[in-house]
Amino acid sequence: MKIKALILGAAIAAFPMQIAQANDRYSTPPAVQLSPDLSSPWLLQLKQPQTNDKKARVGLAEPKPKKAGSRTIRWFSTGQAKKKRAVKRRTIRTGIFQPLNLGQKKKKASYQRISTRPVQRNISPAERPLDPKWLPQNVSYQTSQKPGTIIIDTNTRFLYLVLEDGRARRYGVGVGKQGFEWSGTERITRKAEWPSWTPPREMIERERKKGRELPPFMEGGPANPMGARALYLGSTLYRIHGTNQPWTIGQAVSSGCIRMRNEDVIDLYERAKRGAKVIVS
Repeated sequence: MKIKALILGAAIAAFPMQIAQANDRYSTPPAVQLSPDLSSPWLLQLKQPQTNDKKARVGLAEPKPKKAGSRTIRWFSTGQAKKKRAVKRRTIRTGIFQPLNLGQKKKKASYQRISTRPVQRNISPAERPLDPKWLPQNVSYQTSQKPGTIIIDTNTRFLYLVLEDGRARRYGVGVGKQGFEWSGTERITRKAEWPSWTPPREMIERERKKGRELPPFMEGGPANPMGARALYLGSTLYRIHGTNQPWTIGQAVSSGCIRMRNEDVIDLYERAKRGAKVIVS
């Protein structure tokens, strides 16, 4: 028995470290440290190198990436992992699939100021509304002329059809341009609906010099410069007629004729009698 005891004592004396390590199993084990990336539950305290590097000291050293085609596992600190998850959620939600720099600060969104003012464009004469003063209306008008007489004031660009009781029906008209003005007294010798047009030879030559070729004859219709109605004045070439350019009413643009809107010349046509006096002043 003494021999066995001596042998056991010698064995214990020879292996003191092994006994101490065996007794450690009854001590409190260290806390298990898990990776903050829950998709990779690796133990952080397994064989971490001793170094002064901050990442390595806390067990977060990032290994070098492997070659293309191989899978690389990267380690992030707790703050970096939160940023990574936030970036991932934002990327999926907005549909932006380009890599973002985790260290880049969020930039303030910029917006372009859009003007709410309507876009200005050039308006053609045909689109401009006619001044209401050129529209037909009954006005007070004192004259010694009999009812049914037509008086044309080329200065104010108004035509008056004399009515009874000191009244007149007034229309806006276009008159002869500079060099084509005239005045006098005539009578209505003819009335025509949708009249044809035969330009005078002088007008054809005059317009040809401007580069515009007039037809020798044009049938009546909406495109005809004579418009919807015509009242012929005496034996002259002058007429009171409609127009296919109503925006010229109130201007001096004609070759001497008195032009009116088609609606207005139709109204005058129904009221004026053949043989009525026409005074142009």
